[in-house]
Amino acid sequence: MDESENNVKSERRRMDLEGLEYKQTLRYGENPHQQATWYVFPDQGLSNATQLQGKELSYNNLIDLEAAISTIQEFKDEESPAAVVIKHTNPCGVALGRCEHKTSLVPDTQSNALKRALNADRTSCFGGIIALNREVDVECAEEICKSFYECIVAPKFSKDAQKILSTKKNLRLLQIDVNNVKVSPHSIRSILGGVLVQERDDAPVDTSEWKVVTERQPTEEEMRDMIFTWKVCRHVRSNAIVLGRWEQTWAVGAGQMNRVGSAKITFNNSVGGHGQDHIPYTRKAVMASDGFFPFSDTVTMASNQGIEAIIQPGGSLKDQDSIDACNENGMTMIFTGKRHFLH
Repeated sequence: MDESENNVKSERRRMDLEGLEYKQTLRYGENPHQQATWYVFPDQGLSNATQLQGKELSYNNLIDLEAAISTIQEFKDEESPAAVVIKHTNPCGVALGRCEHKTSLVPDTQSNALKRALNADRTSCFGGIIALNREVDVECAEEICKSFYECIVAPKFSKDAQKILSTKKNLRLLQIDVNNVKVSPHSIRSILGGVLVQERDDAPVDTSEWKVVTERQPTEEEMRDMIFTWKVCRHVRSNAIVLGRWEQTWAVGAGQMNRVGSAKITFNNSVGGHGQDHIPYTRKAVMASDGFFPFSDTVTMASNQGIEAIIQPGGSLKDQDSIDACNENGMTMIFTGKRHFLH
C-alpha cells in the first residue's frame, strides 16, 4: 500500500469520528455506580431500531446487542434461518434451523433454529440477548416465554407473537432488519487519552484462501461445520475455542489467557457433558480456534475428546507439531491464513 492510499484511509478514519449525535442518557453504565450516555451516528446501527416493548435499553444491553447483530449477520446469505444467543458479549448458543443428519426430523424453521441455539447451553443462555434473522412467530414467542431473557432483536414480530410476549412486560423487543444493518466500516475504541480506530473484521469467509495441511481431507459434512464454527469463532472473545456439529454450537470457550484453558472449558461445557467423559457428546464435532496453536497439546486434547476436524489460522513456529499430531490421530486440519482475535 503506497503513502497516498494510507493517507486516504487515515482521513476516512478521522471522518468516522465526526457526526456523533446525542441519543439518550442511560440509567447507568456497565455498573450502577457509573454514569453513561448513548451517542449515535444517525441512520446507522441500533439508532434505526424500533423498540416495541420493554424496559429502557441499558448500557450492557447495547453492548450485547451489537455482538448479537454482528454474529447473526454471518448467516445473512443462508437459506436456513439462524438464531444467536449472547451473554456478556460472547455467543453461548448459535444454530441454523436445518439439521442435516439422518436421525433429524426437525423442520427448517426460525423456531427450530432458536431451540437448537438455546439447547447448546441453556444455563448460559438464561438472561441473554437473542437475535433472530426471520420473523418471530407464535412458536418462537412460546419458546422465549419459557425462560428469562433481556432482549429479543429480529426483523419482524408477528401480531400474535407480540401478544404472547407482552406477558413479559420488561422484555425488550427490538425490530430492525438484522441482515442489513448499516454500520461504519471502522470500529472505535477508547483508550487512556484517546481512541483507536480500525477497520472492522467483517470480511466474508473465503474458503478459497483455506489450506488443508493434513494427510486426511475433510468430509463434506466436516467442511460445512468448519465454515459454521469459523463464522462463530471470530465473535468470541480471545482466546476462543468453538465446538460444533450439524451447524449448531456444542460448546464455546472464551476469554482465557491460554488456549488450552479455553479448550478445557469448551469440553467441560460440551452439550450433555457436565464434567464427565465427554466423548459421546464431542465425537466427530469440529473444533475452531481464533488463533494458532503454539504447541500440539490442544490438538492432543481434542483427539482424546473425539474431535476429528480442526480449523485454525496457522502461523505458529511449531505448526508442524500440530500437523503431525493430527496425522498420527487420523484428524483433518485446515489453516485459514487469517487470525480473528477479539479483545
